[in-house]
Order: sequence, then structure tokens, then C-alpha cells
Amino acid sequence: MPEFTMPSLGADMDEGKLVEWLVSEGETVTRGDVVAVVETAKSTIEVECFDSGTVGSLLVAPGTTVPVGAPLAVIEPEAGPSTGRRGEHPAGPPEASGPARVGRGTVSTSTPLVRHLAEERSVDLAAVHGSGRGGRITRADVERAAAPRARRRVPASPLARRLAESLDVDLGRVRGTGRNGTVRADDVRAAAERRTPRPHSHRAGPAGTGKHGATPRSAISALMSRANREIPHYYLATTIDLATAMDWMRERNTHSSVKERLVPAALLLKAIALAARQVPQLNGHWSDDAFTQAENVRLGIAVSLRGGGLVAPALPNADDMSVAALMAALKDVVARARRGRLRASETADPTLTVTNLGDQGAETVFGVIYPPQVALVGLGRVVERPVAVDGMLAVHPTVTATLSADHRASDGATGARFLTAVDRLLQRPEEL
Repeated sequence: MPEFTMPSLGADMDEGKLVEWLVSEGETVTRGDVVAVVETAKSTIEVECFDSGTVGSLLVAPGTTVPVGAPLAVIEPEAGPSTGRRGEHPAGPPEASGPARVGRGTVSTSTPLVRHLAEERSVDLAAVHGSGRGGRITRADVERAAAPRARRRVPASPLARRLAESLDVDLGRVRGTGRNGTVRADDVRAAAERRTPRPHSHRAGPAGTGKHGATPRSAISALMSRANREIPHYYLATTIDLATAMDWMRERNTHSSVKERLVPAALLLKAIALAARQVPQLNGHWSDDAFTQAENVRLGIAVSLRGGGLVAPALPNADDMSVAALMAALKDVVARARRGRLRASETADPTLTVTNLGDQGAETVFGVIYPPQVALVGLGRVVERPVAVDGMLAVHPTVTATLSADHRASDGATGARFLTAVDRLLQRPEEL
């Protein structure tokens, strides 16, 4: 009988804490459904189920720390049509999934997943009419109840809106102190300072700490110390002229909506993904004293967390994405990483990681490889520099791209070929 086990959410993870179950015994699940929330030393991750069937039994209570691979639940094979759809139980006592009073004394039920969604969207389940079997409240009911609220525009100053976006503050939950309840910048700052970890986190120690008081920073330090000890790094750097790429991007953006406009990072990431396909000796993992080349490019993006720490979620098949699709995926995964809403499948080991500190002002970045990967690309700030063009001096936007690579898997000539490929691709941005 299939078991749902504590997944490995990174090369440095040997155990994790089950924070919350999002399903209950008897629920039908399908492959890919989010069923639990797990806390690692770095962050909180939403974990998907890798089998379809019915949750037979939950073996581990929330708040329990268990090693990677330990069984968390039993998933029984589907019993047939009477089992019901995802999130619904066969008819039975309403108390089985936790009652919620709806309407004029009518008792309905909601699954843990629906209650979680309602809490996230600030929806009062007591005011929701259930459209499911026996008046059960479904996910669609909660989303319909949340829709009118989402459409209302919260009165806020332009500065407050920009600040809320940068601090990841929901304006709908901020009490405005301005005229007629308008949200001001100070209101947003105050909300950001008051913000606590997600309600279901139930951390054992101070905010930002993991097992035994470990912090995200200590977990990263341990991994990087191991990487420095075990991986024979070599380093290369090159300066790339971005004039052609930036001109193409500006021309494209003039014909695009605000949401579809590109930033230089999207072009750089796509070029790096394509170069990894062309120079596969840098795209893969080192394990058991041998290099295994990856079949696809899972581009890891290093994201600094506001509460401290670092995660590197992966963009699968980044080399096959259009630049626009990669841009959208990048914005989505970075936003969710900083809200603690990453999925387990997104934290599975990338095949090549990129760290970009250009927005922090750094011009050159030499990173440390994330094992079991064999390379890491660093990007700095786009800087206007004098360059020679056809014997004439001009000032062009440039970026310094660096490569940290594992000498066991490749050599300097291979690394140089990779950086040359990145440069060449950026000179033909229309082909990215």
C-alpha cells in the first residue's frame, strides 16, 4: 500500500517538521494535490501527494519532527465511484470533518483544505452557502465568496501601494489612518512590522527558527561550509555587452502591456538556461564520485527571504520557456518563496543555480556551489561602461557574469565555453 513519506526538500535536509495536515482521513487525493505543510531549517514548504487514492490513516501528528523518508500517511488505492471527489466524503456524520454553521441553523462541513483556503482569503465560513453534497462548503464556494472582496480597490496612496508590493503586505488587511480610511505609507510599514509567521507555522522557537533553534542562516552556513570543503571550485568571469539585448527589450516593451513587460533578468536567465543545454557538462549533479548529466534544465533561482535565509526554487524546463513565460514564472516563484508558499516539487534539486545580486548594488558575484550541483552562475548590476565598437569608443550597458564550477565535473575550457555561449545568445535576443 503506498505510503506518503517525509520528502527530501534539498541536499542538506535530513529531517523536517510536519506543521499541518491539509487533508483528513477518508479524503480522496490525486497526484499533485497539496496535502501537508512541512517546515525545514530554511523555510516552510507545501508538500504534494505523489499517489492517487484515499487517505487511509495519518501516521504523524502536527508538530512532530521526523527524518526524511519516514512514513507520514497511508494512501489507499481508489475504491471506486463511491469514494467521492477530491475534498468530499461519502455521506456520513457532519462532525467527521469539523462542523461549520451556515445559514439559518443548517449545519454544513468543510475539509481542512477548504478551511485553510478560507483562512487565507479572510472568508467567514459561517456566512458561506455550501453547494457541495449535503450542503458541504467546497473550494469553489470559498473562491466565490472571496471574489467580491478581491475586486474592491482599497483606498491607498501611490506610495503606500508601492511600499505594500515591495514589503509583500496585503492592503486589504491594513487599517488606513488617512482621510476616509485611506491607507498611508506609515500604515503599511506598521503592518509589516506587526506581521507574524503564517498561522499554521506553529514554530517551536522564535520566528525564523527551525528544529532545535536552528535558523535559516545556520542551515545555509552548514551547507556552504560543506561545499567549500568538498568541492574543488574554479572561477571564471566575463563582461557582457547588453546594448543589443536592452534595445530589443525596450522595443518589445513599447508594444506590450505593463504586466507583459520584460526586465533584463528574464533575458539573462533565458540565455543561461540555453547555454546550459549547449554545454551540458555544467547541468547536472555530482554523486557517488561521478557526474550525472540532467535530461532537462531546472534553473535554480537564489531568493533571499525577508526574515533571513535563502532558498533556491527551480524553474523546470527553463530552456524551453519563452522569455515572457520565464518572466512570469520568475515573478510568481519569487513572490511565493517570500510568502512561504513554495511547493515541494519546486524545491527539488535544481540542475544549475543562478544568484543575482545586481539589485543589491553588487557588480561582481562569485558564489559557492550548491551540492550536488556542479556549477553556479553569478550576475551583478547592469552598469554603463565604455566599450570599443568598430574602433570607436561608446558607452554601453554591461553586466559581469561569473561561473563557479566543480573541477571534478568540468575544467576551465568547458566553463569558458559556457560563458561565451551566454554572451553569444544575448547578442541575438530575438532568438531567445
